[in-house]
Amino acid sequence: MKVLSVVGARPQFVKLAPVARAFRESGVEHVIVHTGQHYDPMLSDVFFDELGIGSPDIHLGVGSGSHGVQTGAMLGALDAVIEEHAPDWVLVYGDTNSTLAAAVSAVKLHVRVAHLEAGLRSFNRRMPEEHNRVLTDHAADLLLAPTETAMGHLASEGLSARSVLVGDVMTDVLLRVRAGVGDRIGDAAARNGLEEGGYYLATIHRAENTDDHARLREVVEALAHLDRPVLLPAHPRLAARAAAAGIDLSVGTLRPQSPLAYADLIAAALGSAGVVTDSGGLQKEAFLLGVPCTTVRTETEWVETIDLGWNILAPDAADIASAVRRPRPSPTTATPYGDGHAARRVVEALNAAS
Repeated sequence: MKVLSVVGARPQFVKLAPVARAFRESGVEHVIVHTGQHYDPMLSDVFFDELGIGSPDIHLGVGSGSHGVQTGAMLGALDAVIEEHAPDWVLVYGDTNSTLAAAVSAVKLHVRVAHLEAGLRSFNRRMPEEHNRVLTDHAADLLLAPTETAMGHLASEGLSARSVLVGDVMTDVLLRVRAGVGDRIGDAAARNGLEEGGYYLATIHRAENTDDHARLREVVEALAHLDRPVLLPAHPRLAARAAAAGIDLSVGTLRPQSPLAYADLIAAALGSAGVVTDSGGLQKEAFLLGVPCTTVRTETEWVETIDLGWNILAPDAADIASAVRRPRPSPTTATPYGDGHAARRVVEALNAAS
């Protein structure tokens, strides 16, 4: 069996790591295509090195652009790649423009598509990620779902026959990385003059929080006036939008710094008093680490984190302060995201459908 994986953004590199390892162990021929959607080294190259993926076989170097420009450039390049390598499966990850472009290219070339992390829904049609994930699910031949909730969404859309519950591959990565970062938990805090347990970790990058200057100013002001220092690894999108709006990210309690490598981010989360984010991945990682999370969005795809009390939505910037000061959630033994062996099930599902 030959599989061509298409990735382009930080969360996809994390998901790719355990899958690439499972393919190697199973003798699957695996071709990795990096679209170049994320091109900052701290959001791209470092993940391939740190997570043991190895260099991509193909790098398209697409870079930034509007959704249409970026997706179109990927489509134009992927057609030739898929035709040249003639895989049995094109495996796409998550909900980015890279995901949709690869799915469309493969479908039109009559190559089977498998979608990892299928079935997630925010039900917010203003999110570009929602369009990407819905369109990809309906185009794909095999839907690899991370949770029972996702399986339910796929069933409601008539997609049960091609859906398989495999668990969440990001859980595979997190459990492995968490076991090895014990001696690094205080590092990010110390570099910023902070004490372990005495700060919040924040990440903000989504368009709904960054593209409107007034909204971004409200979020930054709210973070800057929290009751503890806020360690802020600044995503390039956040840094660029803040600069364009004349917003100082060093104001008040904020401690901005460059993006963190994955293990460093996990260590920083473990050492924090809580996480404030609009990232889907970090919401789930915080839950798995037992760290309270506040999500600066109107909804989340990872509803289990809400249901189990470890995450709370703060759609208005004014809600952030009270959310982060809420009592610590009750411990839970629930494992809605699997047992850390999702990648092995991905291989099994692909083999079974071949």
